[in-house]
Amino acid sequence: MEARGEKPQTCGTICLKYLLFLFNILFWLAGGAVLAVGVWTLVEKSDYISLLNSSFYSASAYILIAAGIIVIVTGMIGCCATLKEMKSLLIVYLVLLLCIFLLEIIAGVMAYINYQELDEELRQNLMVTMQQKYQQPGEESVTQAVDKLHQEFKCCGSYNSSDWMDSVWIQDTHNERLVPDSCCKTPSDLCGRRDHPSNIYKVEGGCIMKLEEFILSQLYILGAVGIGIAFLQLVGMMFTCCLYQNLKEDPY
Repeated sequence: MEARGEKPQTCGTICLKYLLFLFNILFWLAGGAVLAVGVWTLVEKSDYISLLNSSFYSASAYILIAAGIIVIVTGMIGCCATLKEMKSLLIVYLVLLLCIFLLEIIAGVMAYINYQELDEELRQNLMVTMQQKYQQPGEESVTQAVDKLHQEFKCCGSYNSSDWMDSVWIQDTHNERLVPDSCCKTPSDLCGRRDHPSNIYKVEGGCIMKLEEFILSQLYILGAVGIGIAFLQLVGMMFTCCLYQNLKEDPY
């Protein structure tokens, strides 16, 4: 039973409230997914940061984490504003949605530009990093990253396995290996002495192409997720404006 003097809510207002609440649940889940991807990128792929001179890779992971947290908080604000019918909080929510939407556009443009620079940097520096820093004192992170790169992407060397013939590690130490043991299809101690396609990732190609493909695929995934979230935001902003107008017309 409605309180005396209080105007009952219209069916449209009630439907808008539930639609906006459902939107916020989806938005909150999307923020959780973005946050998870950022943490995964930082934890699982952080070894490759040492192979790059720029901070683009680590910065991207931190941006994803920050974006996920902001989206989750915004979704919570939206839920509170919707359930409590607080018009002032709805305005804050609408502004946050608009800011996130604009930041997504800026981040997308910057990611595309930075990828071009990162791709060029990767081609210029990966071979030098492998040849000059692998198994050298104080470069344990590079050594670990190169070994992980070989095994994870099933590749050997920068462009091909012969890149290792010019490495400081092989030339200075005069060891028996022709390639690192991590280039072996089935790694074992000193397995890198036998430089043969049956044992070494030789015909599979170098790691530059594999790493480029991985980074590009990550950008495609992030782009698709960004477009999906941006579409959700446009729908959310429309619902928010409609609900605000209805609440303005229907006094408490």
